[in-house]
Amino acid sequence: MTSSHDEYSLKHMSNLMGSRRQKAVDHGDGDQSLITAATSGDILDQDPPTPRVIYVLAFLSALGGFLFGYDTGVVSGAMLLLKKEMNLDALWQELLVSSTVGAAAVSALSGASLNGWLGRKICILVASFIFSVGGIIMSLSPDKVVLLVGRITVGLGIGIASMTVPVYIAEVSPSHLRGQLVTINTLFITGGQFIASVVDGAFSYMSHDGWRYMLGLSVVPAALQFVGFFFLPESPRWLLQKGRSEEARRVLSQIRREQDVDEEYNSIRTSIEEEEKEAGGGGLVILRILSHPPTRRALVVGCGLQMFQQLSGINTVMYYSATILQMAGVRDDKQAIWLTAATSATNFVFTLVGVWLVERVGRRKLTLGSLIGTGLSLALLAVGFLLSAQTSPPVSLHPVDSQNSTCRLYGSCEFCMLDPDCGFCYRENGTRVYDSSCVPVDNDSVDHAAWGRCSNRTEATGSPIWAYNYCPTSYSWIVLMGLILYLAFFAPGMGPMPWTVNSEIYPLWARSTGNACSAGVNWTFNVLVSLTFLHVAQFLTYYGVFFLYMGLVVLGLLFVMSCLPETQGLQLEDIESLFTGPLCSCGASSPTGDRHVHYIRVKGSNYLPSDNEASDVE
Repeated sequence: MTSSHDEYSLKHMSNLMGSRRQKAVDHGDGDQSLITAATSGDILDQDPPTPRVIYVLAFLSALGGFLFGYDTGVVSGAMLLLKKEMNLDALWQELLVSSTVGAAAVSALSGASLNGWLGRKICILVASFIFSVGGIIMSLSPDKVVLLVGRITVGLGIGIASMTVPVYIAEVSPSHLRGQLVTINTLFITGGQFIASVVDGAFSYMSHDGWRYMLGLSVVPAALQFVGFFFLPESPRWLLQKGRSEEARRVLSQIRREQDVDEEYNSIRTSIEEEEKEAGGGGLVILRILSHPPTRRALVVGCGLQMFQQLSGINTVMYYSATILQMAGVRDDKQAIWLTAATSATNFVFTLVGVWLVERVGRRKLTLGSLIGTGLSLALLAVGFLLSAQTSPPVSLHPVDSQNSTCRLYGSCEFCMLDPDCGFCYRENGTRVYDSSCVPVDNDSVDHAAWGRCSNRTEATGSPIWAYNYCPTSYSWIVLMGLILYLAFFAPGMGPMPWTVNSEIYPLWARSTGNACSAGVNWTFNVLVSLTFLHVAQFLTYYGVFFLYMGLVVLGLLFVMSCLPETQGLQLEDIESLFTGPLCSCGASSPTGDRHVHYIRVKGSNYLPSDNEASDVE
């Protein structure tokens, strides 16, 4: 096609429709390009076979996602045991959850400079080592303060891995598999959440210290990743950026095996040279990003996707799923934990659906469909809690309160439950609740009341029932259905797509910093949501907080419709051209519309032929 190594073509032309034509533009110069059109025999380049080493790289890299998912999932069940054994109030529960997320936000932002300095491989090794240390600290914690230190340590490892792993996978993957392989990282996140919920269920039967095993088992995959990465290569793109050309060519040959890597090698090299020239060469990378319009727009889109992923409430659902089910009226801790395992399994299965759809449907359509379903599911969750509130059993007994607490002022279980200092004591006959009262919770344990009938409750038939943090209701099934539908819609799209898109949309010189910024935004809003959920629920009621998340999802839907272009099938070096137009005009259509054309690099620049020159299929 062309005699210059600086020229290459992007594959993925559309299925042949209608008439086929062939045009050639040949200027006889090695710096010009020939664009060929569809012919019946050669228009579609066959994707070359993928070496097994690529899948090994993706698997060991995605263990970082597994660790992220395991920690997210395991804390949900462990918290039910911890709040009893360590007598944790709502603030300490939120601290133990959000401290990991806050530490991850800080380390994700610092991960950019670490990635640029040490490379992708060393950063992943550092992340798995830190996570292993944190897991050991958590499993041996004598009190909640040391446990908090372990949670912060784990968060530092998670943050570095969260911004490094998608970048590493994207940079070593062939373009026709990049979306699927980066999405595997999210698949491993959901797989980690599912395994964690099963581990929670298994150890919930231990009378004491079951949470130590739940939290400590995270050391196993962290150690596996640490050992495995000693034998994996560095990213060839990072090596080229650092001037280690021969090593980069050798690594590229190693991961592509029998394929000719000259074209890919030269396109990466040319791209790096031009990007550094265009970006001005020196100065802080974040300032160069902000002063370069295409990368600035890409950063806004990437950070916006990560922000709306968290504002849709996903980690509220994952961190507090067992607590949410108890809020909905599921009484038994073990039952709540196993139902959480069912929701985690839904998350895992539908992430598999996302892996299958990402290269068929595209990033943009998958994200839009996911947001629509997520919003409707949040509405169902809110309705479930609203119905429970409207049918909340009244307080029929008002015993004399020697402590003169606020509990005596409440007339129904709904308001009693929203006060963290109160609990609902009642008897039931079938579905009928009677002899109910709102009394203060014991200072040493939320398992029983401070005084009265429920202060020394037993499991004997006819004994009063103590409900802390929930009300008896017949609408628990609506909340469970809402959780499952929420994850079924969220998992294929809004789960993996923010990470997939962020691994693609930045040029190489800005890739580490762009991913670090977007991951930092993700973790920052993760902290905001997880640290405030229980208090916001007490202030807005449980149905109010889910209506709030639904409204934020609607804003996210408008953002994606306006601002997110389609990156499916494009080489990493060509995606920057999608952001050359005004911000939030790129979402309406990609530069190619519904056409699939060959992109040719002319003297290294992005070139999109006009209708008179392009080899599009009509």
